[in-house]
Amino acid sequence: MNMQKALNPPPGECRQCWYHAYASREVHKHLKPREDCPECVDHMINGHGSDIVPKRESRWW
Repeated sequence: MNMQKALNPPPGECRQCWYHAYASREVHKHLKPREDCPECVDHMINGHGSDIVPKRESRWW
């Protein structure tokens, strides 16, 4: 995947989740097999907060 695209998630996506999923294998490299990433688990439990990329306002009228 293009690194620029990986660092700029589409509207409606979480910046951290997108980065962890697509940008860098280094993020999860330190984890053992089948070990959960603490940051990813925190986002699943507590939500994404202000990390969501805002969607553009719909204007079809």
